[in-house]
Amino acid sequence: MINLELPKKLRTRTNQAHQVGAQIFRPISRKYDLAEHEYPVELDTMAAMIEGMADAGETIGGASGGRSDKPAEDKPDAKAHTVNGGNMSSMLNALETSWGDVGLMLSIPYQGLGNAAIAAVATDEQLERFGKVWAAMAITEPSFGSDSAAVTTTATLDGDEWVLNGEKIFVTAGQRATHIVVWASVDRSKGRAAIKSFVVPRDAPGLSVARLEHKLGIRASDTAVLVLDNCRIPRSNILGSEEVDTEKGFGGVMQTFDNTRPMVAGMAIGVARAALEELRTVLSDAGIEVSYDIPPNNQTAAAAEFLRLEADYESAYLLAMEAAWMADNKKPNSLQASMSKAKAGRTGSDVTLKAVELAGTLGYSEHLLLEKWARDSKILDIFEGTQQIQQLIIARRVLGKSSTELK
Repeated sequence: MINLELPKKLRTRTNQAHQVGAQIFRPISRKYDLAEHEYPVELDTMAAMIEGMADAGETIGGASGGRSDKPAEDKPDAKAHTVNGGNMSSMLNALETSWGDVGLMLSIPYQGLGNAAIAAVATDEQLERFGKVWAAMAITEPSFGSDSAAVTTTATLDGDEWVLNGEKIFVTAGQRATHIVVWASVDRSKGRAAIKSFVVPRDAPGLSVARLEHKLGIRASDTAVLVLDNCRIPRSNILGSEEVDTEKGFGGVMQTFDNTRPMVAGMAIGVARAALEELRTVLSDAGIEVSYDIPPNNQTAAAAEFLRLEADYESAYLLAMEAAWMADNKKPNSLQASMSKAKAGRTGSDVTLKAVELAGTLGYSEHLLLEKWARDSKILDIFEGTQQIQQLIIARRVLGKSSTELK
């Protein structure tokens, strides 16, 4: 039997994340949307709270929080036991805090996208060192966007140090995070197989912020252009193995997306839920009631549209839960991760834009947060792989085609 209720062990954590969204993020959401690049001082309270939880021995997220408690196969009765662990917890936390404000959510200490990258490919020793850092992720470069295999940033081994050179753009939390997970090639002659992930401390010599981007949405979050000019880091800061396996390709670093895509899906779902709740209130105030006992075609056009949007939201939520659950239970989830990201990204944009439309002048004005959520949601359909890239990955998985066979 499939139980679609929220796992009991995660309800308390999810409620705590919702309270952060409701009590801390939502009241200051408009303030930092209008004051782009201004540091949200309220994050200092968040950092102190998270550090206090860490001192008390509680899971605070970060890379260690993205690892499952224990894989299912380690349990005495592996067939009967399933794990609802770090990946699902991270996805639900992202959902609830993004319901408050997704830009602020992307600025929470220890909750960066780089943390999920570390959780995906780090060794146990590296997880011990980097498990509690705040890590951003730097992949995109001026010469490419969605084609992650086109990395031109290089990493050259010099004694006991890696020397990194290149430029990374659109790095979320690139200025505020304490560490950056950088994708670079250790040997460009060997193609994508030589692309590796490196953990670069924010204060590493040779790493600098060239500028901060002005953006359509998520303005509370800093989005940086980073320059690596003979940036030196310890040899041990390469995530996973140094070996270049041409047969495996760059599947190791691509495992990062199996963790991060359900998390981004959770962000889109959180924003969509916020918009649906606000829209329901607007419709009710206008005398339009939504009924679950009457067929949509027998209700007003606005009510029927609301029901369609809500159904899309529910399906996106369940896909994200499945992808996160599979990651926690050590099941290959590349297909499900892309499905959840594609569905949630598209749904987030559809729901928020339609909410603006149905709310009329209220939706388009700054009296409500609907127009802000419409702006914020667009990036969630773009970063961590665009809608088109996700559909291409899904098609390859379903049809059993390689990247060279289906482009």
